[in-house]
Amino acid sequence: MALIFDIKRYAINDGPGIRITIFMKGCPLSCVWCHNPEGIRVSPEKLYTKKKCIGCKSCVDACPHQALMLTPDGIVTNEELCTLCGKCVDVCPTKAMEMSGTNYSVDQLMQEIVKETAFMDQSSGGVTFCGGEPLMHPDMLLDLLYRCGEEGIHRVVDTTLYAKPEVVNKVLDNCEMFLIDLKHMDSEKHRQFCGVPNERILSNIKMISEGGADFFIRIPLIEGVNADEENIKRSAEFLSSISWERKTVNLLPYHDIGKNKHEKLGTLYNRRAISMSTPSEEIQERTISIFKEYGIHALIGG
Repeated sequence: MALIFDIKRYAINDGPGIRITIFMKGCPLSCVWCHNPEGIRVSPEKLYTKKKCIGCKSCVDACPHQALMLTPDGIVTNEELCTLCGKCVDVCPTKAMEMSGTNYSVDQLMQEIVKETAFMDQSSGGVTFCGGEPLMHPDMLLDLLYRCGEEGIHRVVDTTLYAKPEVVNKVLDNCEMFLIDLKHMDSEKHRQFCGVPNERILSNIKMISEGGADFFIRIPLIEGVNADEENIKRSAEFLSSISWERKTVNLLPYHDIGKNKHEKLGTLYNRRAISMSTPSEEIQERTISIFKEYGIHALIGG
C-alpha cells in the first residue's frame, strides 16, 4: 500500500500525450517554494479552506473525539485530539474539509490507470508517477512500473533523483522517461533552499545519462534562489558535460501557489522569509541564451 494524495487525469504537462498522473505522498526535500506541500509528509493530513466553510457545524457534530470547534476564525482543530479519521470530511457539504493521503494497493492503482488506456492510445500518452517523491516508495513503484510495462503503457517518473543509486538503477530499467528537477548547483545553497545537499542528485543524473535513459530536466527558475548568471552557467556546464541526446531544459518561473496550500494545512509558507520572485523576461531570455551557448535547448514551461 502507498499513500496517494492526488490522481490527475487528462494531464498534458507530465510527459508526452494525454496521461494519468499518480501523486505519491512523501518527499525527502523541503523546498521553500514547494507548490505541493501536502505531498511532503508520509502520513495523512487534513486540509481546511476557510472561504468554503459555511459554519454549519456538521464537522463539529460528526467528530467522535470533540476535536473541532467553530470560532470567529472558522473551524479550529485540536491536533492533540484529532485522529485524522476523516469523518468531518465525509459530512462537509462544501468540501471545506479535505483529507490528503489515501491508501491504495497496486491492484487498485492499476484499475485507475487501465481505465485511461483509450486516451493514452489515441495520444501516445501513458502514466506518470509523481509526488512528493515516488522513489521514496521503491517496492510499490517498481511493481507498478512492471505491471504497466506488461500492459504496454508508456511510463514516466517525475523525480528529484534524491534516492539511493541502486533504486534509481532498478527504475531506469523499468520506465521510458524521467522528468528530473534540478534546483541548484551549489550543494550548500541546495541544502539551504531544499533541506538536503545535491551530490546524490547530480551523481544520479550522470548515472541515468550513462544508462541511456530518455529524460527532461526541469529547473524552477526563481529570482533570489537560482536565477543568477553564475548558477545558470554552472547548470549549463554540468548538463552539457553528460551524455544526453534530448538536451532539453524546461524552465519553470516561480509562482507562490503553494502559499494557499500551506494555509489549508495550517502551516507557514516560506517560514524563513527568503526573498523569492518571478524572474523578469530579461532574466528568462538571458537564461535561455546561456543554455543555448552550451548546446542546450531551454524553453519556458513544459
